[in-house]
Amino acid sequence: MNTIEPTVPTWATSRSRVARRYLIPLTASVLIVLFGFALLDWISYEYAYLAIYTILQYVVLATAWNILGGYAGYVNFGVAGFFALGIYTSVVNYKTLQLPLPVIIIIAGIVAGIVGLGMGYLTLRLRGVFFSIATLAFAVVLNTVFNNWHFVGGARGVPVLRPDAPLFFGTYPRYLFGVLLVLAVAAVLIARAVEYSWLGRGLAAIRDDELAAECSGVPALRLKLMATTISGALMGMAGAPFPYYITYIDPASAFSLTIAVNTVAMPVIGGMTTWIGPVIGAVMLGSLQQITTVTISSALSLMLVGVLLVVFVALAPRGIVGVVKTLRERWA
Repeated sequence: MNTIEPTVPTWATSRSRVARRYLIPLTASVLIVLFGFALLDWISYEYAYLAIYTILQYVVLATAWNILGGYAGYVNFGVAGFFALGIYTSVVNYKTLQLPLPVIIIIAGIVAGIVGLGMGYLTLRLRGVFFSIATLAFAVVLNTVFNNWHFVGGARGVPVLRPDAPLFFGTYPRYLFGVLLVLAVAAVLIARAVEYSWLGRGLAAIRDDELAAECSGVPALRLKLMATTISGALMGMAGAPFPYYITYIDPASAFSLTIAVNTVAMPVIGGMTTWIGPVIGAVMLGSLQQITTVTISSALSLMLVGVLLVVFVALAPRGIVGVVKTLRERWA
């Protein structure tokens, strides 16, 4: 007698997929946030909040850069420009309305996202090194604008005083840590959602062979514009709290070479084709730089990034994630 194998209802399969892709990462993110606060409260060291703030800032920046540079293969050298847009949005608010920091982060994301959309519309028809040079020119133009905009301090810069921290946080470094921790988790969740969506699959097709993707019906320009907008918005949001972190803003700090180099190097070292690669690169390099800065010098920390970047590009172009995948395939 033939038996019919029971089938799993479509809705059950869909619910399982949604839980695996969204609910489980969201629950894990909440636990990470709570664990982060508990760990630093146990350490009870004020500098630890500011040190981990820097690492979380790089998690956001590296993840944002990877949405266009890793998923689509378009190397963006205009990181400092988007980061500075968030910084100076915050400075303008400080000198005018003085809205709460979470509101300014959202506004900075909108401003940087709109600028990213405009920049993408002008430059994404270029490919390869020509696109990269165009994005670098974009950062240079913004640097010139802010150098000559006296309302935000111009070339001399402007001091930024920290307001009182909300009651729950106690101190402002603790508040900055909390804000960046939430922002970093949100950025990683967005990148993960993009990777597993139709947008991520389209960007992967563009990265592999853009001409073939267009011939297959992939709307390449539209997808690249969406990626540029999301990437620019997240970079701008990462820059908004920065004035309250260093308390003095000038173009040299806003358009820092360290930030630009780290943002590109971290996804390359961690692995560019997956959402976890930039997180691994940011946590590893960010931690090494903080330890090196405190124990030896800040100049050595940037040299360390350069050496590791050269080593990984030459010996492991797929990054740490690629190395791990290769080892797992050999052992399987």
